[in-house]
Amino acid sequence: MKKNLTTVEFRGTKAQEEQLLEVINKHRDLPGALMPILQDAQAIYGYLPIEVQKIIAKELDISYEEVFGVATFYSQFALNPKGEVAIAVCLGTACYVKGSGKLLEKITETIGVDAGATSADGKFSVEATRCIGACGLAPVLTINNEVYGRLVPADIPGILGKYM
Repeated sequence: MKKNLTTVEFRGTKAQEEQLLEVINKHRDLPGALMPILQDAQAIYGYLPIEVQKIIAKELDISYEEVFGVATFYSQFALNPKGEVAIAVCLGTACYVKGSGKLLEKITETIGVDAGATSADGKFSVEATRCIGACGLAPVLTINNEVYGRLVPADIPGILGKYM
């Protein structure tokens, strides 16, 4: 049974919202204000929940779709919070050719969380990334920024066992 999460309960605080409104007011009249507002909003919340995107849209008097479009276009923005154990599998060319797609399949099968999702308990998140610059160790994955390289699917249960 998969533990996928399509929606995460929003847990923003009043203090975070006040900080967000300050950011919006600081950038509101600048050309291209949406990008720095989204960057600062993500710094405040750790990701860009729908509720935050809607506040930004309302305050800037633009459509939610426009905010969502920018947030989903740029890879620097996350729509889901990262898990306590943040797993990222490199799908860059060198890693992919050497089997990182099979690593990703084994990870999702083992922990029951699809790429791009976070488990309901917030323990695990899985992300498929582009090149992380460790091509000599291909295929690679990171867990909380620790790099694991030269892997085969059989290595995955042992690695994940440390985090279970």
